[in-house]
Amino acid sequence: MVLVRGCHRFAHLRLSSLLSMAAPQQPGKTLLRPNPSPSPSGSAPKRHRAMATDAAAADPPASKGCPAMKAEFAKHAEYLNALNDKRERLVKASRDVTMNSKKVIFQVHRISKVNKDEVLSKAENDLAAVVNQYIAKLVKELQGTDFWKLRRAYTFGVQEYVEAATLCRFCKTGTLLSLAEINDSLLALSDQSVEPLQLNVLDYLLGVADLSGELMRLAIGRISDGEVEYAKTICAFVRDIYRELTLVVPLMDDNSEMKKKMEVMLQSVVKIENACFSVHVRGSEYIPLLGSSADPDYSFFGASDFDQ
Repeated sequence: MVLVRGCHRFAHLRLSSLLSMAAPQQPGKTLLRPNPSPSPSGSAPKRHRAMATDAAAADPPASKGCPAMKAEFAKHAEYLNALNDKRERLVKASRDVTMNSKKVIFQVHRISKVNKDEVLSKAENDLAAVVNQYIAKLVKELQGTDFWKLRRAYTFGVQEYVEAATLCRFCKTGTLLSLAEINDSLLALSDQSVEPLQLNVLDYLLGVADLSGELMRLAIGRISDGEVEYAKTICAFVRDIYRELTLVVPLMDDNSEMKKKMEVMLQSVVKIENACFSVHVRGSEYIPLLGSSADPDYSFFGASDFDQ
């Protein structure tokens, strides 16, 4: 038994010495091995290895660049925090623009044959208040910056404003408000010393696409009030917009959202056309009921007089 234990001890010591000789030793480093303490059981003592270097007390070379790196990260963190704060302010301002632009649209829908001028005047005043109070906040936050980076924060408010502005222009003049006219109106709100906020083409086209839905509601309301010719004018106007946009949308890079709105726009065109067609074909039933004429009018059929 003693012989076997001695053989095991010798083999263990021999293997440990071979491993220590095979391990590479870097220059300037000393391998410290504490004196083995005798084991109570008589077996080979456990060896604890520890590395020590002469340069351990010195600072590592990378530590000299740590203050500069921390300063750089602090600068980036400050930039991201400021960007996030600006995004939150833009989201709130965009909500205000959306809400007040909807009020302008609701005001326009109160139009009738007897109060057209009064309703449009009030709607234009409300739209000017939207520009001076809420659009001005967007301009103040975005002027002189890369405002395209934060487009998703304010695009919905801009689209709603474009919808309200174009609706007021159509009801007043029967024409479409252009993007250049909108951007020119924003120049007065901008500081001349910095780059002014300019709406992009995509937001403008998205707002114009939403305009078709409001014009559809306006056309149905005008038909119910007996203004069939005005509804036909709206129908032709919306049809022209849809035809022009079908040529532009396939050429757009980011057109996924525009494609969805084009489908809704087509539905609006079909609804207006169906309403005008129903009045045109069945005018003898609709027109007297709507109060436009005391006697049935059969001119829709191409004849001035129709034998009953």
